[in-house]
Amino acid sequence: MIKVEQLTKVFNSVKAVDDISFEVKEGENLVLLGTSGCGKTTTLKMLNRLIEPTSGQIFINGKNIQQQPPEELRRGIGYVLQNNGLFPHYTVAENIAVVPQLLKWGKAKIDNRVNELMEKLHLPVGYLNKYPHQLSGGQQQRVGLARALVADPPVLLMDEPFGALDNVTRSKIHEEFKSLDELKRKTIILVTHDVQEAFELGDRICLMDKGKIIQEGTPAELLFNPVNDFVKEFLKHQRLQLELKLAPQLPKGGTPEANVWEGLEQLKFDGSKNSQAKFEQLMAAFYNYKKAQPHE
Repeated sequence: MIKVEQLTKVFNSVKAVDDISFEVKEGENLVLLGTSGCGKTTTLKMLNRLIEPTSGQIFINGKNIQQQPPEELRRGIGYVLQNNGLFPHYTVAENIAVVPQLLKWGKAKIDNRVNELMEKLHLPVGYLNKYPHQLSGGQQQRVGLARALVADPPVLLMDEPFGALDNVTRSKIHEEFKSLDELKRKTIILVTHDVQEAFELGDRICLMDKGKIIQEGTPAELLFNPVNDFVKEFLKHQRLQLELKLAPQLPKGGTPEANVWEGLEQLKFDGSKNSQAKFEQLMAAFYNYKKAQPHE
């Protein structure tokens, strides 16, 4: 769905993005992960031509984006920002309806789609006439996501979408993100500096530094087969928690409903006599999973 070839962006002789290439399959979630200044947001903004590349090519659904008018390109791409980017003088309903109105949808079609997304994103219909400043941070982010999804674009770009939220709200929205049917048929590129978020939401991760992709792969590949010391160091401080989140609760052949980390979280509130046995089962699942991983 997305193909990036030898992409470079230079600002005042500094290479913000330095000759990177990657592909994203249809329906895949790719996370661009790295610290501030590594080039991940610049890369994202080149995909919808908010920033023009110095060199290189980008193809979306087989089409070179340079051969499309920017405004036409952007109408087919959902875009979610960290600070939600809502228009403060528009109501919730008006904010969500921006793209459908540009596409000349009829009022009935717009209203139906807006109401559908309000329900899916757990926003009360009574909020339609409220303004962004009257909503909580989590609610504003849901409205921003609804606006990006309303025209059902095949591609969704997300720039630190949950970065401004507190940990409790972020965790709740992560769960909604993973279960939302609207997102399961999208090709998504998500930018974050949060390692836990990248591992939780990404099918694959591109770890970036100084404008280059240091390693690209699944969360397990980065964790168990780091290509160099930079990758090891980047993940080192959260390694145990990441391993627990990757390990399924049940042994091979079962159908795990959750990971070992979630099982341990549930045990904190388990006062039954079986809690010790459950803990031992979780640890056995964890060590079996680790043993099965190829290590560097």
